[in-house]
Parts: sequence; C-alpha cells; structure tokens
Amino acid sequence: MPQTIAVLDFGSQLTQVIARRIRECQVYSKIYHFATPAAKLREDGVVGIILSGGPQSVYAKTAPHPDPAIFELGVPVLGICYGVQLMGHFLGGKVALSKEREYGHGHLTIKQPGKLFAGLPRRLRIWNSHGDKLTKLPPGFKATAISENSPFAGIEDTKRRFYGIQFHPEVFHTERGVDMIRNFLVGICRARQDWTTKDFIAHAVADIRAKVGKGRVLLGLSGGVDSSVAAALLHKAIGKQLTCVFVDNGLLRKDERNYVEALYKRNFKIDLRVVDASKLFLRRLKGVTEPEQKRKIIGRTFVAVFEQSLKSIGHAEFLGQGTLYPDVIESVSIGNNPASLIKTHHNVGGLPERMKLKLIEPLRELFKDEVRQVGAALGLPKEVVWRQPFPGPGLGVRVMGDITADKLEILRNADFVLQDEMMKSGFYWKVWQSFAVFLPVKTVGVFGDERTYDYVVALRIVESIDAMTADWAKLPYDLLQKISSRITNEVRGVSRVVLDISSKPPATIEWE
Repeated sequence: MPQTIAVLDFGSQLTQVIARRIRECQVYSKIYHFATPAAKLREDGVVGIILSGGPQSVYAKTAPHPDPAIFELGVPVLGICYGVQLMGHFLGGKVALSKEREYGHGHLTIKQPGKLFAGLPRRLRIWNSHGDKLTKLPPGFKATAISENSPFAGIEDTKRRFYGIQFHPEVFHTERGVDMIRNFLVGICRARQDWTTKDFIAHAVADIRAKVGKGRVLLGLSGGVDSSVAAALLHKAIGKQLTCVFVDNGLLRKDERNYVEALYKRNFKIDLRVVDASKLFLRRLKGVTEPEQKRKIIGRTFVAVFEQSLKSIGHAEFLGQGTLYPDVIESVSIGNNPASLIKTHHNVGGLPERMKLKLIEPLRELFKDEVRQVGAALGLPKEVVWRQPFPGPGLGVRVMGDITADKLEILRNADFVLQDEMMKSGFYWKVWQSFAVFLPVKTVGVFGDERTYDYVVALRIVESIDAMTADWAKLPYDLLQKISSRITNEVRGVSRVVLDISSKPPATIEWE
C-alpha cells in the first residue's frame, strides 16, 4: 500500500488540482471531506496533510472546519490559502478581513527559504485568491515569505512541521509551485515517489471489478477522449459486460457519426450500438435560449435515450460515464461540498430516482492531460488520445441563443474549416482546444457588388494544461486570415469572423 498524503477539501475549486500536482510528484494522495476524523486519517496511514483553500471566511457561521485533533497526529501539515487561515484560527493566531483583497497575480519575496522554499529563487510570481489574511501568527510560528499585502504569505513551525502559504502553489500561474509541493511531500513528509499511471489503472480496474461484480455496464460513447478512455478502462476491467451506446443527438460535428462508427470498428472489439435521436433532441430544444436550461434538457434527454436503449440491450445495472474533475467542480453546488456552482454539465449530478442504473465514473478525479496518459498506457491510438475536447452537450452550447437545424449547419461547416486549417498547419496538436461559436447577430457585408446581412462566427482557440485555467492562443496572423477568409467564402450565411481573446478566468473556455 503506498504512503498517503491526505488533502482535506474545504470547498476550493482547486482541491483536485492539488491532488494532481501530488500525482505529478509520483506520490499517492487521497481527498477527504474536511471534517474527516483524525482517527480515520491515522487508520489510513496518512504521512502528511494538506488543507485546501476554500471560498468562505474561517469566522463565518457555515465555515467548514476540520477535526482539531489533526494537529495532534504528529504528521506534517501544509495549509494553503483558507488552509493557512484555519491553522491560524485553530492554533492561536488571528485572521481578519484584508483591506485590499488579493486576487490574481502577485509577487512573493522569500525571507527564509527553510525546507518548503528550498532551492527556489528569492522572488517569485504567484497567484492569489483571498479576502481574509493572517494578522497575527500562532505561537511557535515565524514568517518565511511576504507578498504585496501580506507579511505572512509564508509561515512555518519547524518543531511541529506545520507550514502555511497564503497563495496557491498548485495553479499554473505560480512559478515553481510544483517544487514547493514537492518540497513538502518529499523533503518534509518523506513520502515515497512510487505512484504511476500504471498504478492508477491497476487501482481503477480493481475498483471497477469490485463495484460491478457480475453486473453489466451501459456507457454513453461520444468518440471523444473522455468517453473513449472510460470505455477502454471499463473494457479492460469487465470485458463483455460492457455495452457502449453512441447517440446521434443532432448536435454533433460534421460527419461525426460516420467517424465514430468507423473508428471503433477499426480499433476496438466493443459492443457498440448507434441510436439516432437527433429529431428528439432538436424538438425538445426548440426555442430554448438559456444556457443552463439547454444543458439540463440535453442531460435529461440523454437519460431518456439510455432508458430506451436498455429495452433493446436487455439488462444493465450501471451507467458508465467519462466524467472528469473539471466537469465535476464546475457543477458542484453548495451543500455537503462548500464549493460554488459555475455551470451544469450534462453528465454530472446523478440519475433520476426512477432509473435503477448506478453511476460508475472511473475518471472522475482526473484532468484531461492525465486521461490522455491513461489512454496512451491502455494502448489507444493517437487520433483518440490527442483529440481535442468536445463538450457533452455538443454544438448545443456553441450556438448562442435558440438552436435550429440551419444554425447548426452553418456552425458545423465553419468549425470544419477551422479544424481543417488547424490540422494542415499542425497547430491542432499544439493548442488545448479550437472551435467555432455561432453568434445570433447579423452584420452587413459585401460580396462582389452585393450587400449581405449574415451571421457572425467567433473563433475560440486556447492553450491550457488542465482546463482549470486557460489563455487564448497566439496563432500566426496569416493562419487566422486564411481561416477567416475560407469561412466567409465557403460557409453560406456567415459574413464576419471574430477572435475571442478572453482568458480563463474570468471567462470559461466554452461560451455556455
């Protein structure tokens, strides 16, 4: 059994990012509910604890608090953002509302490197996200680093091996953040670096077999990375007990149905059923413009189609899904988990009570790049493993406003041109995601000597590591010009092409 680093989740949307950074260091970690008893952590053989960030104030009536006994386990503890404020609150320090809320980029000046900042430059760029801050250190602690608005941006109590930082080392924007986490894991906790992708697959296969037993799993297969890797992992675990259903919902990319059927016939020996439900989806979406309502209708309709599929398949106990962590965290609502809702994902949130199927989501704790690693380790072809992400609701969340067959056709053709040029230039494999968005806006154009009044298409092309943060890709101007020229010349109904240069945050990658 690998040594375990416990990550106590206080509702941060970055909790799984912490866990994946730990995996990058080849150390095994497990995320626990914030109130997990210290006795349980001791029983699990935890060798170190990380307290995540969170959206609340430590003094709020509904603030999530840990079992105070975790500070008496004798294992190292690292508090991140809200986590360091909890340490201050529980160990005798003081926390107060900051006069200037720190959000976004900042600078850290390291005064005393110690073990946490060992081997790092004296000055680093960091990422902040907090409104409260420590104003008085607990007994036994000393400050090791400062930021623009915090004299206690880094603190430590070396005797008890307690460490705290007021910024987020787990995000891509913090320089050398992974090195800080590695210093805590290896230099302070003495954790073994023996956790690999093959270990994940072995554990996942064992978990699937234990959960499914002799049951049958029905999996919604889209042809994208997530559902394909989920299918391969489930197939490795339970073989013929898996049946995959590909639903043509009328919201797919150009020739997607033919592509998926040919791909799986060529590469897999999986029981694949194809269902054409395009008319049903478009009928239910007619006149709907609100994004959340679109997603919910698509999600409910997917469930209805799966229910109908069960009749032809015979019997199944489980519904498999390729849900990833970014899907989960954006769909979390305040309740048992104190994180905040961003948007609903069609494949997140459980099933109607009337359905007897139980959910099985083997990739739920992973990020896209980790899923790609798992897919490669399972032997999936490059065209599947490195295919760009495509949302579960499909083009339904890329047509702004109401959805019609004509608008979908315009978007499919525009997106086809974009993907064709991205492939030809080689940039398809270099960016995280590239897609077109249909805007329900008409503008004046000129074709030859004729005046036109047609729609606008936006291009969204981003670079990212894990989809939690993203920046717009700086493609060559001549490539953008070629894409724009081809779309306006080849796609009937489009007179203007615009480029989305928003980063995440504050924008999301998808428009809806």
